[in-house]
Amino acid sequence: MPALGIRVAAPPRRTARRGIAGAVVGALVGTLLVLLPASAAQAAPVLLSQGKAVTASSEENYGTLAASAVDGNGGTRWSSAHSDPQWLRVDLGATTQVSQVVLDWEAAYGKGYRIELSTNGTDWSTAYQTTTGDGGTDTVAITGEARYIRMYGTARATQYGYSLWEFKVYGESGTGGPQLPGGGDLGPNVHVFDPSTPGIQGKLDEVFQQQESAQFGNGRHAFLFKPGTYNNLNAQIGFYTSIAGLGLKPDDTTINGDVTVDAGWFNGNATQNFWRSAENLALNPVSGTDRWAVSQASSFRRMHVKGGLNLAPNGYGWASGGYIADSKIDGQIGNYSQQQWYTRDSSIGGWSNGVWNQTFSGVEGAPATGFPNPTYTTLQNTPISREKPFLYLDGSTYKVFVPAKRENARGVSWNGTPQGTSIGLDQFYVVKPGATAATINQALAQGLHLLFTPGVYHVDQTINVNRADTVVLGLGLATIIPDGGVTAMKVADVDGVKLAGFLIDAGPVNSPTLLELGPQSSSADHAANPTTVQDVYVRVGGAGAGKATTSIVVNSDDAIIDHTWVWRADHGEGVGWETNRADYGVRVYGDDVLATGLFVEHFNKYDVEWYGERGRTVFYQNEKAYDAPNQAAIQNGDTKGYAAYRVDDSVNVHEGWGLGSYCNYNVDPNIRQDHGFKAPVKPGVKFHSLLVVSLGGMGHYNHVINNTGASTVPAGTTTVPSNLVSFP
Repeated sequence: MPALGIRVAAPPRRTARRGIAGAVVGALVGTLLVLLPASAAQAAPVLLSQGKAVTASSEENYGTLAASAVDGNGGTRWSSAHSDPQWLRVDLGATTQVSQVVLDWEAAYGKGYRIELSTNGTDWSTAYQTTTGDGGTDTVAITGEARYIRMYGTARATQYGYSLWEFKVYGESGTGGPQLPGGGDLGPNVHVFDPSTPGIQGKLDEVFQQQESAQFGNGRHAFLFKPGTYNNLNAQIGFYTSIAGLGLKPDDTTINGDVTVDAGWFNGNATQNFWRSAENLALNPVSGTDRWAVSQASSFRRMHVKGGLNLAPNGYGWASGGYIADSKIDGQIGNYSQQQWYTRDSSIGGWSNGVWNQTFSGVEGAPATGFPNPTYTTLQNTPISREKPFLYLDGSTYKVFVPAKRENARGVSWNGTPQGTSIGLDQFYVVKPGATAATINQALAQGLHLLFTPGVYHVDQTINVNRADTVVLGLGLATIIPDGGVTAMKVADVDGVKLAGFLIDAGPVNSPTLLELGPQSSSADHAANPTTVQDVYVRVGGAGAGKATTSIVVNSDDAIIDHTWVWRADHGEGVGWETNRADYGVRVYGDDVLATGLFVEHFNKYDVEWYGERGRTVFYQNEKAYDAPNQAAIQNGDTKGYAAYRVDDSVNVHEGWGLGSYCNYNVDPNIRQDHGFKAPVKPGVKFHSLLVVSLGGMGHYNHVINNTGASTVPAGTTTVPSNLVSFP
């Protein structure tokens, strides 16, 4: 926001699969998650083979490559030449204890084959063999240590070759070679204080001077305060800076003072106050009101403000935030100049003012729905939520607390005994600058979670998160940059992965995707234990040239995206219509996916596309690409412009609340956008509180959604929204 592997078609529709058993299991899980100790890091088998180097005796054609058998995509396959013998070999990267192989055969399967193991790629031992294979899916238990594992086919069942949709290798305990240690220190850019630490204010000021205007710099910092009381502090929070308490609850750590974000560096304009956070603290503001004047990618979580909260910069200049969750604000929140804001599962003493789109879900004390005047959209509860994992101290031991999932949530999660799971830091690989993708993947294969310390991390291979319940947590806006056009991170179609607190920054070589949740074939039911993405941001350009065809792809069912900013840069370095080309922001193929706090801006084509059934979005903020050179550049067949949020015509059930799209075509202000939103007209597809805005008349929308809703053209150069209370 300035001053003011691509799938081109949806996968086959998946049918509903919810039932009594799932509900019972979910209830039991919710009952049990009360400060339970985490299971041992190596308890569950780990998928070791996905994305690893693979070779084969032959490949039938360019469409059936060996790599297709380990890509996690059940719709692609490897097939061999039509002769015997043939083999497929996977290099796990290190000698590993293996326990199971799953072969998902295509119609051309192996009647006779062996599973063979090797530590050097030359000497092989047979772990399993059969001469009576019948195709389908073979799940084979094996025992042994290997770096290399292969299927060696001796007899084809058909006239064709051997063909595998997927070849999956699992290990019980990760690598059998040298083990990476869990735990350790948090690195040089994590600043830990206790109440007796001298010079706290001086350190806060020193880092703020470095970070106040370093919008695209490499500095990354986290301030962590041990439980206790701190007096006379003003923590000014700049770019890529996080501040947090180390208690289990916010009131364990009290600052008699302020945690401040203002916009003096930008002449009182807060619309570029991005990439920062405050978490898990209690504040007694000096003046009675704390100032938190932010815009996108700046979270205020699990905070207790014993007073009021002012969301505007000094002088009440422009602001374009923001996000509050799981927080208690005893006094009034002054929204003032904030164009939009989303508040979730909190308790507030009151709310004043609003510009265009103020959305609340599960907030005690929230104003009633009045959209469009006043601009409030209020849901009494949040359908499903699970708060972000966070680092805390249990005595002198660092642990990560993973809050439990809540349904129909209202108010903060930390009244009474916190519900969730505690995981010792010794079960995390603490990632520090200089770590390689290979090492990170080795840690994951061992069964370790990941804690990224503040820094910038270049990865030359995809980070593969394949184990259920893995936590990937970043401190200080840790930043991952994919090199060579790889996808930065992929998550398998497994239960309960938690991604939180990091930034993915596209590299100069185009990546087909930057973050994938589940492979294309995903179909597992994760309703009881969904994957969550929280305060995970994506950037294409700005810090330098970057390209990615699609930023985030969600294939897994039941995923929760809770506060993300997916941004094709409109300013900074490496910015231009083709220079930081990025066609799609977020594409959702999974069913029952929920987005709470979705910010997606400036993509060359569709910002959000939704193919899955029963999707829900609570709050959406968008700006179309400012730099479109002319009308032809965004022509979409017979349609003028690409919708900011498109629901595919195949979808039968979808719902959204509090969605806004703005245009500011500053290269060619004569551009017309037919609509901000596009959706099928069906009884199950519903929207509440929609708006489109032409910023100063720089381009216009003809309608709000489809052919419904007034044009912004009559407003001329006056920035006045066109509002639609409901659709259809």
